[in-house]
Amino acid sequence: MPNIHRLATLRDVPLLIDFIFMYGSNQWNHLPIEPVRAHLEEIGSGRIRALLAESQGQLLGFISFQPVSREFLRYQPADRLVHAYVCEAVVHREAVGKGIGSGLLSAVVAHLMENGVRDIYIDRHADNAASAGMMRKAGFVELETYDDPLRRPNGSRQTTVCRLHID
Repeated sequence: MPNIHRLATLRDVPLLIDFIFMYGSNQWNHLPIEPVRAHLEEIGSGRIRALLAESQGQLLGFISFQPVSREFLRYQPADRLVHAYVCEAVVHREAVGKGIGSGLLSAVVAHLMENGVRDIYIDRHADNAASAGMMRKAGFVELETYDDPLRRPNGSRQTTVCRLHID
């Protein structure tokens, strides 16, 4: 059965919170409980959105994103301040390696493009090769890698910021 993509609703939030802590926790991800919970609860306000991948009624993964962000203004030219931020990406461990994450990221990019966004940012642990590959596959390019020991206590302790610019 094919994967179905749909935007999350407020009713999905409890499932998404459980899902991210069950399948998103690893040495590369910084997932403090209360900030992550608050982030996903913003789906109710529309400030945060999430795209879900489902098959036969089961959640396979999701990506949360800010359709309008101010997080990365330092990288934006003055005439293009509006940008989006892809915040969290998580896939069920039994679905890893099956293109779920890449498919979701491509769908999020398409959704944002349809809504006029031309610059999309995403960040990751500098050592997270799987995330780096998914981002490159979607067309993101690395802009900067910087020390970030509070968010990245393992490995290089660095964050890499990536951007996709659509002309």
